Formats: sequence, C-alpha cells, structure tokens
Amino acid sequence: MRNNPLPRLDIDGDTRQRLLPFCRLRPGDIWRDRQGSHRVACIDATDRTSVGQLIDGDLAAIAIQDPPYNLVAFEERQIHDYVEWCKKWVEITASILAGDSALYVWLGADQNNEFQPLPDFMIMMRGISGLKARSFITMRNQRGYGTQCNWMAVRQELLYYTKGNPDFEVQYTDIPKILRGYYKEVNGKTTENLERGKSENIRAGNVWVDVQQVFYRMEENVSGCYAQKPLKSIERIVSASSKQGDLVVDLFAHSGTSLLACERLKRRCYTAEIDPVYCEIVIRRLERYRQQGLTGWQNGHPFEKELGETAGHFLTKFRAQEQTPAICQSTLF
Repeated sequence: MRNNPLPRLDIDGDTRQRLLPFCRLRPGDIWRDRQGSHRVACIDATDRTSVGQLIDGDLAAIAIQDPPYNLVAFEERQIHDYVEWCKKWVEITASILAGDSALYVWLGADQNNEFQPLPDFMIMMRGISGLKARSFITMRNQRGYGTQCNWMAVRQELLYYTKGNPDFEVQYTDIPKILRGYYKEVNGKTTENLERGKSENIRAGNVWVDVQQVFYRMEENVSGCYAQKPLKSIERIVSASSKQGDLVVDLFAHSGTSLLACERLKRRCYTAEIDPVYCEIVIRRLERYRQQGLTGWQNGHPFEKELGETAGHFLTKFRAQEQTPAICQSTLF
C-alpha cells in the first residue's frame, strides 16, 4: 500500500500555511458547482450575513452539523464560551431550515471533563425556538481511548432534532435478523417479529454498531482531516430525513463527507468551512469522485499533483529552500 499522507492539519499549522497557495477560495468566497447541485463557501458558521449569501434565500430540508468538539479555529475555549458560540450557529441554522425539517449535530462527550460539552449543549438547545429533541444516537468506534482504570470510550454522539413535522424514512442496516420473538396477534394469528418485518435485516436504531470508523486503509480516508465521519453514517442520515433534490446544509464541511453523500444520493448540498485548505479538500474530493468514482485518497492526499513528492519530503525541502510553490490555476465559477 502507498504511504503518502498529510499530517493532521489541526496540529501542523505550518503545513496548512504551505498548502494555502494551492487553494482556490479565500475568506468570503463561494464556489458554485458547474452542475448546479452544490456550493462550498469559505465563511464563518456564526456569520449570519455570510451564511445568508451561501443559502441565497433557499431553505434546507436537513442540516448536518459537525462542529469542532471545543476546538474553535484550533483554539480550546471555556465550556460557557464554547456553548455560546454553538448557540450562534444553531440559531442561524434554525433560520435557514424549512418549516418541516431536521437537524443533526455531532457532538463529543469527554468523560475526563464531566462529559462536556454535550450536557451544556443539550441544555442550551432547550431554549432554541422551533427545534424539538427527537433522539440521541450513539455510533460505535472500533478504536477508543481510556485507561485500565475506566471503561474504554468508543462512542460518537449524534443528536437529532426536528422543526415542524418532517418526513422520516426508516433505514435498515446490513445486519440480518437472527433472533426470534416479540410475538403479537395480527388478524387473529399469532406472529413473531421475523414474519411482521418489512426487511430481512435489522432496522437502524439509535445505537449504530454497523458503521466502520474511517482509517487510513479505507478508500474514503482523507488524510489531514482529524474528525472525518464515515460516509455510510452521513448517507443514512440524508436518506432518512430528505428526498432527492432536497437541500442539505453543512456549515462545518471538514473532509466533505456531507457533500459527497449528497452527490451520491442526488441531493443538493451547500456546505462551508472557515479554513481555505479544508474548502479545497472538499472541492477536490467531489471532483475526484466525479472523475474517478473514488470516495477519498486512502493513504494518499488531495495535493499530490501539486506537491509531486511525499508531503513530508516536500515540506522539509520547501522549508530549507524557502521557495514559493506555484499557485493553483483553478478558478471560481
């Protein structure tokens, strides 16, 4: 297997700076898909005016938000400040949702810090007008963290809220039904769950154990991105809470999984990132999928054409020679 990844861009700020010349967006820019389906904006999710320019009067059927888990612009904040920051983008999100719509929020619960920011975020959400809490979903990671003195942390938390009365389409896992039981009388006949079910597989509940955590050996892996969500998990959300042609909004694009899921499921996606490097990664991931049918770079990275060598070797040589790389010729459209 090839081994040409980028370092974690939230940690290696120098690498991020070296990649900026290859990025076609600058703060305030909006990239519009030539096919008319998607938009990518380099904006702050808490800037109402900028989000309004991205949406341009449209309303979303579903918003999927995956904010930094108390890493705002790579800087940790006090819980109160973090939650107040969240309140701003939540209120903006609520204002661009259609009358009957859904909001999903990925948010961490640090068991070493009173499970924050999840509890204070949930309390804050009680005060957001028009949004109703519907479910608390847990997705299991294959890898976790912890010590021998505590239970291994292998969860990712996903909150589901609704506005109005949106449609919801039941989703099924790849796990076959094997357990019998749940007997019930239907039309005078005693039946069990396997007879009554619409699928031979188990219905997806609020505990997901069938989604593979993204890691470097997977095709969909995007190195440099520190919080990539599995494509399968986002496609499940999009399929459950939207229809073909609907608008999906994601103001924390990161690796571009929401946009890619929408491309595959024939939805429109308006997404945003405050960092031009991540915006470029998102656009390149869509372009790569359209050109080659690939969902990521496995253990490679999105800037291989420009760098030409392994990222680590290139950056070492670049620092030594103090060169300026050529600017990417991609343009806005």
